Amino acid sequence: MFTCPNCAVGLARVKKDQGFFYVCAKCRGQAANLAVLRRVVKPECIRGLWAQATAVAGAWGKNCPVCHQAMHQVCVPRPGGEMPINVCTRCQFIWFDADEIEQLPRPPAPPPPHEVPQEAREAMAIARLKLDAAQHAELEGTGEAPDEAWEWIPGLLGMPVEMDAPPQVHFPWLTVGLAAALAVVFAMTYAGLEHVFKQFGLVPAAPWRNGGTTFLTSFFIHANLFHLATNGYFLIVFGRHVEDYLGPPRFVLLLLAATVLGGLMHVLWDPRADLPCGGASGGISGVLMFYAMKFPEARIGLFFRYAWYFRWLSVSAVTALALWLLLQLLGAYMQLHGAGTVSSLCHLGGALAGLGAWLIWEKKGRDGETSLGS
Repeated sequence: MFTCPNCAVGLARVKKDQGFFYVCAKCRGQAANLAVLRRVVKPECIRGLWAQATAVAGAWGKNCPVCHQAMHQVCVPRPGGEMPINVCTRCQFIWFDADEIEQLPRPPAPPPPHEVPQEAREAMAIARLKLDAAQHAELEGTGEAPDEAWEWIPGLLGMPVEMDAPPQVHFPWLTVGLAAALAVVFAMTYAGLEHVFKQFGLVPAAPWRNGGTTFLTSFFIHANLFHLATNGYFLIVFGRHVEDYLGPPRFVLLLLAATVLGGLMHVLWDPRADLPCGGASGGISGVLMFYAMKFPEARIGLFFRYAWYFRWLSVSAVTALALWLLLQLLGAYMQLHGAGTVSSLCHLGGALAGLGAWLIWEKKGRDGETSLGS
C-alpha cells in the first residue's frame, strides 16, 4: 500500500484523465509517476525537476510513498519564494503537498476546434495519436507498482503480478480447491518425500508403471515448499480467470491434457531416465498459455532490480508469455543435455496443450461466451 509521507496513512488510487494519482484524504497531498505528470505539467518543468533530483547529493526530503526511502528535495521558483518538491529517483514518483501541483506551469491548452481549419485539425489528430503511442510505449516500460503490499513478495521472488486483471464473474472453487489439495498432499508426504517421488513420480524409464497413473499422481507431489508455493501461486492467480471463462468441466480437461502432454514430452526427451519428475507445473503451463491467448491485453507486472536500482515493468500478457516461452526453450536445451532441475520440456508440452485448447474452444467462446462460465 502507498503511504502518505505526512500522515502515515494509506493513499487512495484515483484515476484522472491523465492517469492514476495516489491521494491522501487527510492532508490532500498526492503523488504520481513521471509519465503521468508530463501530461499535467509542462514537460520541460518535469524534466527540470528530474535533472535537479538526479544531480542533488545529500538534499533529502520526505519519505517516498512507494519505497518509503528518503526522497530528494528540489526547489521550484514561484512568486514570493521557492517551493520545495520531493522527488524519488528510485521509483520515479513525485510527491506534492496540498495545492502544490496547481502552482506548476500547465501545458498550453489547444485552440478551440472551431477556430482551426479542417486540415490543421486532421494534422493535430495524427500528432496526438503519435504522442499517445509514444506515451503508451513509455508506460509499457515503466509501469506502476501493484496496489496490494503482498504483491511485492512474488515480485521480489521473480514471479509475475497481475496489474490489470480481467473481470471475474464466478468464484473459482475448483482452482482454490485444487491448490488446497496440493498443500494437503505436501503436508502429508513431507516426511518421506524421497520415497513418495520414487513411488508416485513420473520416471522416464518406466512411464507406465502403476498402470500409467504416475502421469497424474506426479501432478500432486512437490519437491519442497518453494516448489509448492510457486505452483500454487500461478494456479490461483491465472487459473481463476481460465476457470471462470471455461467453466469447471473444461478447466479440468485443460489441466488433464496439459499434464499428460507435458509428461509425455518429459518421458520422450529427458536423458535422465531414472530421475523421477513431479509437480503441477505441466498442467499449469497449459493454463498460462490459455490465459495469455484469451486475455492478451491483461497487464502483467514484472519486478526488475539491479543493485540499488529497481522498477516495475508493465507488459501485456502475451508479451509476458513470449518471455516465458523463451526461458522455457533455453531450459529445454539445457535439459536435453542433462542439466537443470526443472523440466522445461514438461512446461512446453503443457503450453502446447493450452494452445490447442484455445484453438478448439476460442470460436465457441466467441459464439456463446456467457454460457462457458456457467
